Amino acid sequence: MVDISVAGVVLGAFRLALFGLSLGLTVISFQAYRKNGGERLQYAFLGFAFISMGVAVTNLNTQLLVSGGAAGDTFVLLQIAETVPFSVGFGMIYLSLYR
Repeated sequence: MVDISVAGVVLGAFRLALFGLSLGLTVISFQAYRKNGGERLQYAFLGFAFISMGVAVTNLNTQLLVSGGAAGDTFVLLQIAETVPFSVGFGMIYLSLYR
C-alpha cells in the first residue's frame, strides 16, 4: 500500500500544473504557426510538443516508481523514454531560435 502525504499531493498538483502549462505553450505555439507560418515557428511548435511529451512521460514514470511497478532494466528504459522527448524538444527550440 502506498502512503499518501501532503507533500506528495502538493507535488502531484505541481506536476499536473506543469503538464497543463506545457500543453498551453504547445497550443499557443501551434496557433502562432498556423497564423503566421514560417519554419522558425514550426520548429518552436514541434519543440514544445516534444517537451510536453517529455513532461507526460515523466509523470507516468513517477507514478510507476511510486507504485513499485518499475525496477531494474525497466527503470533504465523508462528513463531513456523520458529523456529522448526532452532532448528532441530542446533541440527543436534551439533550431527555431538559431535560424
